[in-house]
Parts: sequence; C-alpha cells; structure tokens
Amino acid sequence: MKINTAEFIISNSDVSKCPLERLPEYAFIGRSNVGKSSLINMLTNNKNLAKTSGKPGKTQLINHFKINSNWFLVDLPGYGYARVSKKTKEVFQEFITDYFEQREQLVCAFVLIDIRLEAQKIDLEFIEYLGETEVPFCIIFTKADKISKGKVAAHIAAYRKELLANNWEEMPQHFVTSSTEGTGKEELLQFIDGVNQDVFKEMNEF
Repeated sequence: MKINTAEFIISNSDVSKCPLERLPEYAFIGRSNVGKSSLINMLTNNKNLAKTSGKPGKTQLINHFKINSNWFLVDLPGYGYARVSKKTKEVFQEFITDYFEQREQLVCAFVLIDIRLEAQKIDLEFIEYLGETEVPFCIIFTKADKISKGKVAAHIAAYRKELLANNWEEMPQHFVTSSTEGTGKEELLQFIDGVNQDVFKEMNEF
C-alpha cells in the first residue's frame, strides 16, 4: 500500500467526539520519547504531519488523521515519562483507557518500544493491559538504526523471553523500524492493507 493522502481531522480528549465514520482505525502509542511522531511522519511521507519535539510528551490529545480516505491513523499521547503534572497524567490515562475500551472502530493498536532498551516495566504493564482488555495489537520496535543488527535480534529475543515468562503463549506480531532509514515501512503498510481488506470484506457481507 502507498499512502497518497494524509489529512488531519480532529484532536480531542473525549472519545465521544472522535469521528463517526465506520472506518478502521490504527492507534499508535508508546512511551513519550519512543519516536512515535517521527515514525508516523515516515509512514505517511509527511515530515510535518505529527508534531515532533526534543521534549517528550508533545502529543497530549487523541489525534485522528484520515489516510487515503479509507482508514484512520490515530496518534495517542505517550505514557510514562512525559514532563507533565501528575494531574495531567491522570487525565491522559483516563481518555486513553476510554479510547481503547470504547472505540469500536479500533482494529489494531501499535505499541512502540525503543529497541535499544531492555524490557521496561511500563511497556510490559501496558501490553498486559491490552491483553486483558482483548485489544488486538502489534509491537513496533523503533530506532533500529541506533544499534547493530546483531543487537536488534538479541534484544527482540530477550523481549520474547520476558513476555513468555509473563504468561504470554507466544511473542505478539512485531515490526522492526527506523524512521531515519525507512526500515519497516513497507512491512507495516502491507500489514495494515491486509487488515483493511479483511475489515472491508466483513463490512460488505452485512
């Protein structure tokens, strides 16, 4: 799949105000310094679509972007180390939870994880939450250009071991990406295209 159009639609903190269209949605979320905005801009060929910043926590609302007029890319606030007040974090947590538990259009969440780091408790807890709430998700390892290919493989293996030790039957589907080099772009878009085809086929049957 090639992204030809990426249009900003709305930002808000109220799930009930999200777009009413019955189009499949893919939510991107991760710790606030994981490189989410850079990844979104790389996928959409638009370096100005998602706001990037040297300061973590730039994204503070649910942001909907309509892609190719037939699906939504949803940019969610990062969890973890954003430099915001405790009260603000609690508000983030509430509408992020509302989004995952109420948004029927959501077909897949992408959990972004910095490939350079050992498994972080906050990432593992969020993955566990998605599993418990039965939200379909994949893992996207970011910043693969920052370490050697050998270390990339070793870190993924370590993550697999950690998840299996935490009662996961298998490693969730995952992608290795680099926003700088464009690594993983084709694989990610191909995955989204495949899910979209299944979703639209199912919708046409009703």
